Amino acid sequence: MERIRHFADLSIRRGCGFGLLAIVTAMVGMASNAALAVKLGAISVTLMCAILVIKAMRAPTRDYRRTEVWIMLEKRHDLPEGRAQQVFGNILRDRYMWHATLTAGAAFVMWTIFLVLLTFGRGPQA
Repeated sequence: MERIRHFADLSIRRGCGFGLLAIVTAMVGMASNAALAVKLGAISVTLMCAILVIKAMRAPTRDYRRTEVWIMLEKRHDLPEGRAQQVFGNILRDRYMWHATLTAGAAFVMWTIFLVLLTFGRGPQA
């Protein structure tokens, strides 16, 4: 089960990493307006968090043989076939929610920075 958890983390982090790369690239494109760049990042990270929560809710019913974790395990496991779906689904749900919690924290920090920038006059110009 530890191998399943390890590969689930690796799979989720890979996806989040690509998402984060896109978010940072968009924020750099808006760098001329710091508040707008931070707001774009906050919205995007909040969206990433929502997607992780949705994936967590769907994980227990998604066929484990159609996941990246299954491919990383080289399509082998030591679980009884009747229990494999439950184990994979529960581990994936747990790991998605763990990553969603971290992402929510990052979104909170970004929203806070945006509000501070707005409060001290660095907000978007009308």
